[in-house]
Amino acid sequence: MDKPKSYGTLYVVATPIGNLEDMTFRAVTVLKQVDLIAAEDTRHSKRLLDHYGIDTRLISCHEHNEADKTPLLISHLKTGLSIALISDAGTPTISDPGYHLVRTAAKEKIPVIPIPGCSAVIAGLSVSGLPTDAFCFSGFPPKKSGKLKQTIESLKDQKATLIFYESPRRIKTLVETLIQTIGDRQGCLTREITKLHEEYIRGSLSRILQQLEEKETIKGECSLFVQGCLEERKPEADELKKIILERLSDSGLSPSDLAKQIAGEYHLPRKTIYEIILQLNGK
Repeated sequence: MDKPKSYGTLYVVATPIGNLEDMTFRAVTVLKQVDLIAAEDTRHSKRLLDHYGIDTRLISCHEHNEADKTPLLISHLKTGLSIALISDAGTPTISDPGYHLVRTAAKEKIPVIPIPGCSAVIAGLSVSGLPTDAFCFSGFPPKKSGKLKQTIESLKDQKATLIFYESPRRIKTLVETLIQTIGDRQGCLTREITKLHEEYIRGSLSRILQQLEEKETIKGECSLFVQGCLEERKPEADELKKIILERLSDSGLSPSDLAKQIAGEYHLPRKTIYEIILQLNGK
């Protein structure tokens, strides 16, 4: 890289998303050797550093002060200091602070080096049971219902596996909106990955929603993985009946709503689906 020899290096260091033992040897070495650690929450990160005997000086760098702190961090890098960027959990800049700092450093021809490790996106996808050859990560979706529906609608024809982050307070709303907008697709909900009470719920979105409804409280950040669009694949008659029977037993939807859901998911006439449902119900 074309740069003055005096420039330091910005290391983007992944940290555990729950279990402290998921820290890599290289990450520990880098955090011990750099001159400064830019952390999303210095108090939170202090526990991790203490666990590994790391006493490198900390400075805060979070979403509310990143723009203000970037010039200071860049000036340190230009004087030859090396800095490690870490977030509270996982890989920095992936739905976490750091993008502005990384972009600025790159523009200034300061070396930016990743120290790979934990990421809830990849960890959850690897055990989701859904296709992994292509995926579309959307991060945290909009909170307002109108914008949420627009976002999901824009992903309706995406064939890659869809991935969302969501808080425990809004996860049921997200699942409900997905069902209403793109149909009752297959999915996998992960919660508290690598922690003591980690949980994986696989199956149709309606089944996932049902299990969420049965919980008194939902705790921990959630990652939701949703099957991509199956527009090109039209189920045969026998397969379609099997799909409808499964949905009849676990969706809890009325025949009309179920017909609308399946018709939208497989791009089939709603009337045809409704008639099959009535036949299977013996009406």
